[in-house]
This record gives sequence, C-alpha cells and structure tokens, in this order.
Amino acid sequence: MTTLAPAWRDRQARLLDGLTASGALVPGWRPSFTAVPRHAFLPEQVWRHDPGGHTPVHRDRDPDTWWDLAYADAPVVTQLDDGAENGPGMATSSASMPSMVARMLAALEVDDMEGRVLEIGTGTGWNAALLAHRVGDRRVATVEIDPVLAEQAQDALLAVGRAPLVVCEDGMAGYPQGGPYDRVIATCSVARVPWAWVEQTAPGGRIVVPLHRDVWAGGLIALTVGGNGQAAVGRWIGEAWFMPARADRLSPAPVDSATGRSSATGLDPARLVTPGFGAYAYARLPDVTLTHAAEGGGQRVWLTGRDGSAATAAGAPNDREFEVWQYGPDNLWDRAEAAWTEYLSQGCPPLENFGLTVTPDRQQVWLRTPGNVIG
Repeated sequence: MTTLAPAWRDRQARLLDGLTASGALVPGWRPSFTAVPRHAFLPEQVWRHDPGGHTPVHRDRDPDTWWDLAYADAPVVTQLDDGAENGPGMATSSASMPSMVARMLAALEVDDMEGRVLEIGTGTGWNAALLAHRVGDRRVATVEIDPVLAEQAQDALLAVGRAPLVVCEDGMAGYPQGGPYDRVIATCSVARVPWAWVEQTAPGGRIVVPLHRDVWAGGLIALTVGGNGQAAVGRWIGEAWFMPARADRLSPAPVDSATGRSSATGLDPARLVTPGFGAYAYARLPDVTLTHAAEGGGQRVWLTGRDGSAATAAGAPNDREFEVWQYGPDNLWDRAEAAWTEYLSQGCPPLENFGLTVTPDRQQVWLRTPGNVIG
C-alpha cells in the first residue's frame, strides 16, 4: 500500500476534481469521498464491461488497468452469477459509478438530519462507508442479501476504520429493528417501492431509490414521507441504472421467430429511449422490456414481453420510415407507438415532470401534479 499510495492518491484527486467540476460532488460530501478510498472496497479481481461481455482484471496481474478502473467514473463489476462457478457471466454486483453515488448521496439531504440512515444493498460497502464517515457509524444500518458480499463488505469497512451495522437479510423488508429512519437509500433498483421502507421512515423523512420496470431501467426518485406516515410522495430527479433487487429479476420468455410480421413506422425508434418517455412508459407499459443499442447512426430498439412477444425497429435519423418486425401473440411495437402518441399529446414532458405516490395498497405515477394520475 505504501508504494502505491502516491499513484492512487493522484487518481483519486483527479476523479474527485472531475466530480466536483461536474456538480455531482457537492462540498459537504467531498471530505468523505477523500477520506474513504474506493479501491479499499474492490476485490482483487473485478470485471470490466466490454462489448463481448465481462473481462476479468486482476490487481496483481494487470495493476495499471485495475487501478484505473478503481478511480474511473464508471461502475466496476465485482461479482458474476451471484458468485456461482461456471455461470452464464451475468453481472450480479458492482461498485457503482462514483458520480451516481455522489448525486444520490447529495439527494439524500443529510445536512440537518438528526436520526438514522438505512441503506438497502450493501454491495462492496463503499457507500455505507461514505455515509458512516458523514453522519457517524452508529447512525447507519446497511442490509445485504448475499452473505458472502455482506462478509466482504464488513471486512472492508473495518479495514478503513468504519463500523456501521451490517445486516445480512433481504433488504426488501427493510430493517425494522433499527428504525425509524430519517433517511433510506437503495443501491439496487426496484420495480415498486416496498411499503416496509415507508413504514420504517419517520414522518418528514426522505427515501432515495432507483426505480425500474420492464420497459425502463433508469429512474431515480426522491420521496418524502407524509406527516401521518400513510403515504410517500416525490418526483423523479434524474436517470439511474442499477442492478435490480434479486426479487425483481426477470427471466425472458422464448420468442418464436417463425411468427415474425414485418411493417413500417414513421416513429423514429430513438424517441422511445428518452428519459421522459421512459417515465411515461413506466406507467403505460409495465409488462414490456425495452433495450436499445446504437446502429447506423440511429438506435435499434428491442421490445420483449412476458409471453414470448417481441418487436424490433431501427433506422437512421433522417429516415422517413423505419422497418418494424413483431413476433409472438402481442403486437408490442403497436402498443409502444400508441403510448408514444399519448406522450406526444402531453407535450413530451421531461423526466422531472413525473412523480410517484406510494401508499399501503397502491403506487400511482402522476404527471406534473399528484392529482393528475396516469397509471
């Protein structure tokens, strides 16, 4: 560690300077980011995400790449296949992108907080360490469902002199023994905000959580719990991509390619990948998965359903028509195009115009005001 100290300190300083210049890292959090080194929470072997999959990077065999990854503003995969051997190579845990960590912690608004913080999804433990440095070890509880990850995080926390409470349980149930909490933050995405998190948050408390639904994997919302504790209300505050909680993982249904149907559309598929439409589709297309990738200067979009339905469309930005293929029992492109038409009639509102109300028996997406429920 001694011989590497100048190298990682320089890397850390460059990263934090960049986060500060971008506005992601606010002054109140910079001392914690300086005091808690990210590399201390990474295993000796991590994985770099490449176009062909995940490439292993070992600290001893490729130190330059490992240290560059440790202090890059990018997520670093720290576990594949829930730790199982010879799996398909699916990323199941990571060290989150530092700029996203910084933005989420700023959104938590802990400046005047006097109570406790609950973190859902300990992962590497870095986020818990930052919280503990800022508000104190005894005021932070962090929950991790994976016993191996929980133990590794506990060891890493102790190694840097931090001792928040680490609990190995299913975070979807929160951790009522440590409540009530003034703040709750999740580092995994969920399809619905568990009511347990709201119940365990004190009135006036704040919940910051990444939301996904089949069609959308990228919204960060900040909720405030009402004075009577019977509802939490808030708006989307930005995009966020996190691995889903294990309870919310989806297994794709097989698609019968023999059912392919060709058509054309005037809707540029690239329009469907905008953040505002993502929030609208969160309410309107809850059972459709959307993925996309750059192709020919534009975007190719894939839609998949839970019943083996699928659709894909692509084209260049200047095209007037775009080829569409649909498969299976449902015409998913037609449904997505209808949702787009509705969204267009609303004036294509940006992400921040959408909000969510969470009560014990329902979760309602609204547009502009809580009374204007869209789904």
